[in-house]
Amino acid sequence: MSGTQWEQMAAWQIADAVSSGEASAHEIVSRVLQTVRYRDANINAYTDLTEQRALEEAAAIDAKRIRGETMPVLAGVPYAVKNLFDVEGLATLAGGHRGRAGPTAVSDATLVARAAQAGACLIGTLNMDAYAYGFTTENSFHGVTRNPHDPLRVAGGSSGGSGAAVAADMCAFSLGSDTNGSIRVPSSFCGVFGLKPTYGGLSRGGSRPFVHNLDHVGPFARGARDLARIFDALVGLDGRDPACSRDAGPSVEAGVLRATQEGLAGLRVARLNGYFDRWAGPDARTASRSVAMMFAAQEELDLPDVAAARAAGFVITASESGELYRGELQAHYEDMEPLNRDRMLAGSLLPATWYVQAQRFRQHFYRQMMALFERFDLLVAPATPCVATEIGQQWLELPGGRVPARPSIGLLTQPISFIGLPVVAVPLPTANGMPIGVQLIAAPGREDIALAAAAVLEAGGHTFTPRRSASHED
Repeated sequence: MSGTQWEQMAAWQIADAVSSGEASAHEIVSRVLQTVRYRDANINAYTDLTEQRALEEAAAIDAKRIRGETMPVLAGVPYAVKNLFDVEGLATLAGGHRGRAGPTAVSDATLVARAAQAGACLIGTLNMDAYAYGFTTENSFHGVTRNPHDPLRVAGGSSGGSGAAVAADMCAFSLGSDTNGSIRVPSSFCGVFGLKPTYGGLSRGGSRPFVHNLDHVGPFARGARDLARIFDALVGLDGRDPACSRDAGPSVEAGVLRATQEGLAGLRVARLNGYFDRWAGPDARTASRSVAMMFAAQEELDLPDVAAARAAGFVITASESGELYRGELQAHYEDMEPLNRDRMLAGSLLPATWYVQAQRFRQHFYRQMMALFERFDLLVAPATPCVATEIGQQWLELPGGRVPARPSIGLLTQPISFIGLPVVAVPLPTANGMPIGVQLIAAPGREDIALAAAAVLEAGGHTFTPRRSASHED
């Protein structure tokens, strides 16, 4: 099978091939490392490679198969992580200045350790907006991560490296974080699938925080089945993260497979309009409407208070991040990311009453949304206002008005993060060849519904398929 382009395979296909002996983990990991060396100079997704670790993990998987042992569910799957996850032996950059990163990590983050236990092989760490504060991965210290489908455009952020690495076949899946849209935005811009679980659904243990009350962590992959298998492998309670409240339950992957085979008869779907149309360009509105039609959505909903939810999310983000980085801002202002250090400084000065009011409003908005889930199983909304913006772009022209680009790319994701709902970002094609994402939003704890719906769209051929060039020669 030496001619097989393993770097383009789904994670579940790789794991099944390694487990069956069709391919070796060493062969696949070596192939992906070669792809990284060949492509990343033009994309800049990686900040550090863990080549020796990846090859050692691959060798251990191959030895396990030779001994006839039970193979783990992610056997031999190459993956990478946003550089805010601790990786033993590396400094945890969180997108910041290397000189301020602190000592190297003495152990892996919880999800990195669980991925290793599940047989995955760590290729390296990935670029991001500094401190996870941004939507474009235009990083002053580590450079811009370029969109694999158009190098003049951004990959999204803050998990831009995580989205770009999967889209460019430089890993089979990746891990990122999402505070206000940082998984869903790169998924939309890069044309890959992303899962923002329920708040507390996956452990943040051993990851660098940004906004404790809003931070989520989750995977990027090439399809819904991959996301489901990865979620099943990583989910579980963890004392390192007090917010982690989800233990392992029924197999989400099994539910995805059933949905792919049987469909989703009886699924109650509504499309979010109003605010979500006002701040969406033509591509985004078309994508959300087409998905709603595919699921025979029963209703369109103009949610009240969505703009206020976004504003309250901004207050919580600014307050908590400003407080978290107050000491560094005071001591090392010149070494902080110039694109966001003033925003964090301003956030550290916000009145406490604003923060309290934002948290009170959060409960009000949460109750409103929970009432909707008594009537509907799934809500559909666009993920980003437009396709990937150009590097350095300053403004967006939207139906609701002209807005600054960098903070406004998250207009449609922030109100959903604000109350911690699970979302799968599904990429759809557009007329200009670039992808754009749609959010499939479910009730807390119902990642299975959103993933099953994503799998049905994928099986129906409705999702974005990248135009891949021929693989480089070995």
